[in-house]
Amino acid sequence: MHARPPARFMGLVWHGEIETPFDSDEWVRIDLVMDALIRVAVDVVSRACAVSRRVQLGFQFGNQLSKNDASPVTVADFAVQALVLYELKSAFPEHVFIAEESAEPLRNDPVLAKYVLDAVNSGRKAGHALLSVSDICGAIDLGLHVGGDLKDTWVLDPIDGTKGFMRKQQYCIALGFLRNGIPSLGVLGCPNLPERLENTATYEARAEVEGGSIFHAVVADHVAYMQSASVPEPLYNTPVRVCEEKEAMMAVFMESVEAAHSSHGISAQVASLLGVSQPPVRMDSQVKYGSLSRGDATIFLRFPRGGYVENIWDHAAGVVVLSAAGGHVSDGTGAPLDFSKGRKLNNQMGIVATNGVLHDAVVEAVRLAFEESGTRAQ
Repeated sequence: MHARPPARFMGLVWHGEIETPFDSDEWVRIDLVMDALIRVAVDVVSRACAVSRRVQLGFQFGNQLSKNDASPVTVADFAVQALVLYELKSAFPEHVFIAEESAEPLRNDPVLAKYVLDAVNSGRKAGHALLSVSDICGAIDLGLHVGGDLKDTWVLDPIDGTKGFMRKQQYCIALGFLRNGIPSLGVLGCPNLPERLENTATYEARAEVEGGSIFHAVVADHVAYMQSASVPEPLYNTPVRVCEEKEAMMAVFMESVEAAHSSHGISAQVASLLGVSQPPVRMDSQVKYGSLSRGDATIFLRFPRGGYVENIWDHAAGVVVLSAAGGHVSDGTGAPLDFSKGRKLNNQMGIVATNGVLHDAVVEAVRLAFEESGTRAQ
């Protein structure tokens, strides 16, 4: 068993500021609680990574790229959510959960339910009882909590990066924990992301079957860690840190693969205003947050189209990991993301994630890009 290093600050830390002071006895109690949370979270995300990869490898893909029928991504979505929420509820019965999926499709489709059940049970620990369809449906529906009540809340995106999953490229199992509405712990399971990436221009690179990466962090520790996705307990021997690039023109940009998910045009305007000449690195999912946290890139921009409102599960875990690694995340105006209002984020002008040093310059470039384009802030 590996001991988590002691937290560096006597309080919950957010963007480098101590928000709530505690006496030493209270801090020890909170630190022990976070240690228990991170151990369970890394364990179940590691097993969920293995489940998702088995589902990927066990199906014929064809050209199907949608979430319907018993497609691999559908099975993986339900299986990961069922496994993760069942295990978390067993460990922390007083906690509540916000996640993407509802179990209604499984109740209406016995074939799909059987696929999902087999996948979930493949991720159970040896010696633990196998689950039933009723068990997994109940676990999935734990994630229907509306939020906004400041309870201790787990936030899960079971398969973040649907099309990346289907292309056998990058996707993420993203698990965050909110305390008083503030993201306090994050785990990013990245089954196809190698622990070492030689070339950021080729994010089609995939880990071996038993490889992949997990990033994990407790925000109060001000340090994030990376380890093999096949290790079912948190390790603390590989801390990661954002790159220290101070020149905007040398920045490496990241954005979503699909233009439908984020305006590539606005991102290109921001890059031009900053003097960046390198083409953007395009990648699916919150793997981008993990990549920024270990210095693969410098800036991640996301500008959803058509009045789309972000879900909290699309960012909660990633915000923790990147912030703990020294980065900064805000909306396009520079305001912090507010995870305390329920299942949605009420951010303005997209999402800006950086190495921290360049954050103010990027936010200013975002403002100018929106002004120049005449695009209304979302």
